[in-house]
Parts: sequence; C-alpha cells; structure tokens
Amino acid sequence: MSQFALSTMFAQQPRFEDGAAFARFAAEAGYDAIEISHSTPLEKIAAIRAANLLPIVSIHQPAPYEKLPNGRGNGSLNLAALDDDERGAAVAAALRSIDLAAEVGARRVVVHLGHVGSPREQFDEELALRRAFDAGERSGPRVEALRAALVERRAALAEPHLAAARRSLAELVAAARRRGIAIGIENRYHYHEIPHPAEYEVILEGFDPSEAGYWHDVGHAEVLHRLGLIDRRAWLSRWAPRCIGAHLHDVDGIGDHRAPGNGDVSWEYIASGVGRLESYTLEINQHQPDERVRAAREFLAGVGLA
Repeated sequence: MSQFALSTMFAQQPRFEDGAAFARFAAEAGYDAIEISHSTPLEKIAAIRAANLLPIVSIHQPAPYEKLPNGRGNGSLNLAALDDDERGAAVAAALRSIDLAAEVGARRVVVHLGHVGSPREQFDEELALRRAFDAGERSGPRVEALRAALVERRAALAEPHLAAARRSLAELVAAARRRGIAIGIENRYHYHEIPHPAEYEVILEGFDPSEAGYWHDVGHAEVLHRLGLIDRRAWLSRWAPRCIGAHLHDVDGIGDHRAPGNGDVSWEYIASGVGRLESYTLEINQHQPDERVRAAREFLAGVGLA
C-alpha cells in the first residue's frame, strides 16, 4: 500500500505553533508520514521530531525556514542566480536541507531550482495573465499578446540561468550522494521558474536516477496549463520514468494547494503517470478545512492513487 505524507504547509496556523500538535493531527487523520516544508522553522521541526509519532520522509528545500538579513525568507534565494554570491547563499541553504534530511532519516529532498531573471516575483506579463484569468478573460488578442511576450522574454534570458542551475544541482548531488539522499527537482508554479519540461534534459543529464529525478507537483502543472502556457501532460508524458515523488493537491480556478477532492483537477492522467510511486506528499495549505484533509486519502484511493 502506498504511503501518504502530510506536508507541514498545513501547519502554518496558530493551533500548530507547537509542532507536536501538528504531528498528532497528521497521525490521527490517518497519514503515514510527514514532509517538512520550506516554511517550517527549526523549532517546529524539533517539536515534530520529539513527538515521535510519524517518520519524516522528505525535506522541502530550503528547510528549515530562516529570515535573511534583508528581511526576506531563505526561500527567496535563487539557485539559478548569475551572481555567484547569491547562488552560493542559495546552495548553502539547500545544503542545510540535505543535512537536515540526513539527520532525520529522510531519503528525499525536494528542490526549487531557481528562476530566470533577477527578481523572484513573476514577470509582469504573467501577473497580467493571472489577473485576466481571474476576471474571466481567458482568450482574445490581449491574452494572446501577453502569452507571446512572456514566452519571448523568458526564452531570451534562460540559457545562462539554466547553466547556473545545473552548477548548483551538481553541488547538491555531490553532498546528497554520499548520504544516500536523492534530489527531486520540482516543476514550478510560475513560468519564469526553472525547469520547463524540455529543460529537464539538460538539468538531469549525467545524474543517476538514484541521485536526481523529477518531482511532480499536480497543482503547479495544472495552473500553468489553465493559463495557456504549458500543457499539463507535458511533464509526466516525458518525465514519469524519472519521477521520484509527487505533491498531490487540487486546484480551483488558478488557486492550488486545495485538499484533493476540493477542486476540479482531472486525476486520471496523474494516476497513470505517478501511480507506481510508493510514497506521496499531500501539500495542502493551512486554509483548507480539517474534514477535507482527513478525507483526502480516501478520495485519492478512489482515483487510483493508493
């Protein structure tokens, strides 16, 4: 039977300030394990571990959460940065996630491999596309022009950032390899982020599947599809054989991280693509009702993920 982990994304609420309370909830809700998300501070991780109720099976880089001198979280660091100091800081934060995985006995580290361009925020064209979608404008000349401009802008900037991302991954794999930890490169939520489906070819070249693989995020793929940017099937149709893990959550409009069953994702192609996995993480946000979180496992069994 498949193993289901609950991400500490759901623990970002006052009642779970004590990580032990979150661990108790996850165990009582029928989950088998926990994934530590990049939003989780060290104190909460320590409390989850001390509760000793469920194993921690994966770490989502850059965990633990830390605030940087500029006031932003360490999740703002870019593993694909062209500036060597910034890229080095991002690698150092990711290496701490690998250290944490080794310490808690997790065998997977989920990695956000960075983004194209200087700001972490999405490009203006994508922001306009998202606002148009929410306003009911899904097609037409303005939407098509925004898509074309976004694609062109990213393509013009991507190559050096991909090379930087590849250098960063090589450093992470070297550290994880000797600990028996695999790096899962997650498909991302924004178009300017790395990698796109075809870019995994360059990113993963030369790495053994036991060292680095594809990590499928259902909601991220769905949102980019709904914006008309990347077909939802493009990820798994090419990378299912290299898939080492998955974040399962539902989508409503272009809002993701809903509990499975609390949205309108088509789950059939997902089950066919990741159904062979032995473990899944439910990455559900803190605004979802408890009953949906508890019912998610049964829902997923009904769509062939069990």
